[in-house]
Amino acid sequence: MAIEVPVKRKHKIFPGWWTVLTGGILSLWGFGFQAYGFSAFLKPLAADLGLSRAVTSGVSSLSRLEGGLEAPLAGWLADKYGSRGICFIGVFIAGLGFSLMYFVHSMVSFYLVWGVIVAIGFNLGLSVPVDAAIAKWFVKKRGTALSIRNVLSGLSGVITLPLVTWLLSQYGWRVTLVIGGIGMWLLLPLTWFLIKPHRPEYYGLLPDGAERDIGGTADITATINAGVKYAAEVNEVEFTLRQAFKTSALWIIIFANSMHGMVQPAVSLHGIPLLTDMGVSPMVASGAMSLMVFMSIPGRFIGGVVADRAPIGYLRYILAISYSVQCIGLLIFLKWQTLPTAYIFFILYGIGMGAGMAINAPLRGRYYGRKGFATIGGAMSLLNTPVGIIAPVYVGWTYDATGSYIKALLILTALLATAIIAICFAKPPKPPAEVTDVTKFL
Repeated sequence: MAIEVPVKRKHKIFPGWWTVLTGGILSLWGFGFQAYGFSAFLKPLAADLGLSRAVTSGVSSLSRLEGGLEAPLAGWLADKYGSRGICFIGVFIAGLGFSLMYFVHSMVSFYLVWGVIVAIGFNLGLSVPVDAAIAKWFVKKRGTALSIRNVLSGLSGVITLPLVTWLLSQYGWRVTLVIGGIGMWLLLPLTWFLIKPHRPEYYGLLPDGAERDIGGTADITATINAGVKYAAEVNEVEFTLRQAFKTSALWIIIFANSMHGMVQPAVSLHGIPLLTDMGVSPMVASGAMSLMVFMSIPGRFIGGVVADRAPIGYLRYILAISYSVQCIGLLIFLKWQTLPTAYIFFILYGIGMGAGMAINAPLRGRYYGRKGFATIGGAMSLLNTPVGIIAPVYVGWTYDATGSYIKALLILTALLATAIIAICFAKPPKPPAEVTDVTKFL
């Protein structure tokens, strides 16, 4: 039975929304260069450095390896000390890495700068700690809050990617990345002043902007306990990392994410080369990639809103539907390999990608609570790392060996179908036998 907590609404802007805005702006600029932008950099980088596509793609795998190894530590630090300082350091390092790309002239320096320095920056500044900062400030509106951040992240492929492509055509990839680095540094003040280091209970507030009717005089422990009761209204309980890993649901989610995680980086990295190999100009190919990201935007927002309103037991099925839309897009392109079907593929893939992205983090929050959100998410990232390393290199190697991406896309479609089936079995876990003390660290 839901536990009722008397609340009142504040009229001023809830601080959690400033965290959402900051994370969104960081993603809007940063991912336009690092994630979506790398597809535009792929061919000129490979040509300038004399590398094959498989070797050039390999830096993406190194980034994922570094991210997977770093994620548990980043998550642990975010849960223990708060996200603000971690994000600030990460954004600074990301800007430094972009700027250092100007001096890259070999495979070794390319792998060191992009695969290590840039990766460290993004994994600290724009990944698990940002999501944790948002997730800790919201419960009933968590899906919506994360979806707004994801929408702004998606706009990086619509707004920032065309800018990156234009800069690339005018000034080359070195100057373009220096501009990206300067932009990251200009965002550092937002990171420090608008991301809060603690959950709202430490500031006398309840999640979502709800406040108890107590005149603001309760101590922190009482407010934290009120926050636990507030979360219980949507059947959310707190798990530690150890407790979460004792549930079968977490292992199923990790497996499904691993299968799906082989598809996303491959499509993002090789999408533009796939189209240019079909005779499409780089600008038009970039536009098609932007279309995919643009179509993900309604999925990102609607998926988050649905995640807030759906019963906890339905979230896995909604996630499976989003994966299915992506799978249908792949199947259509594989059946009729033409430019129009490539556009259909990007449209459907974008819609499903956006919805899945919006549901995944809220699902983890609803299943395992806020206390260990970043630590659990970081551990999951580590276990998902191996397949994320394999996928981009495998797709690049397949192209180098066969001159086509089709064989790799067939394998990726099968893996996506496996993820769809698996996630349906991730039932909500039962509450832990031992109640988690949220006033203590994990």
